[in-house]
Amino acid sequence: MNMKTFLAASAIALSLPMAAQAQGTLRGAERGAQEGADAAGPVGAIVGGAVGAATGTVGGILGVDDRPRFRQYVTRERRSSYAYDGDVRVGTVLPSSGVTYYDVPDEYNARGARYTIVNERPVLVDRSRRIVEVIE
Repeated sequence: MNMKTFLAASAIALSLPMAAQAQGTLRGAERGAQEGADAAGPVGAIVGGAVGAATGTVGGILGVDDRPRFRQYVTRERRSSYAYDGDVRVGTVLPSSGVTYYDVPDEYNARGARYTIVNERPVLVDRSRRIVEVIE
């Protein structure tokens, strides 16, 4: 990879906003670094990791293929829904009381995430109760 390509790729990686910060940043970084390394060696891994972290994975924490399956799992579990007055969106921090949080089964590879149902919508939350993905 020549220096111009490296600088261009770095500029793109650094200019991407943090819009996807909660949508699979770590998983995106891991995937981007691996794909970059496969394509262009160590320099590709650095650029790929930065781009992957900035953009997250295509399907967020769960990934495109896991989302419908996880939604079916949540439906089968028949958990009660928490009535929330605010916006149910990525970044919203849910209250510390009144909401019941459940572990995500290991088969979904959502490390560090739990889930709950808010206004009849399943959401993934991190340990600080911040919504990191809304499952549609």
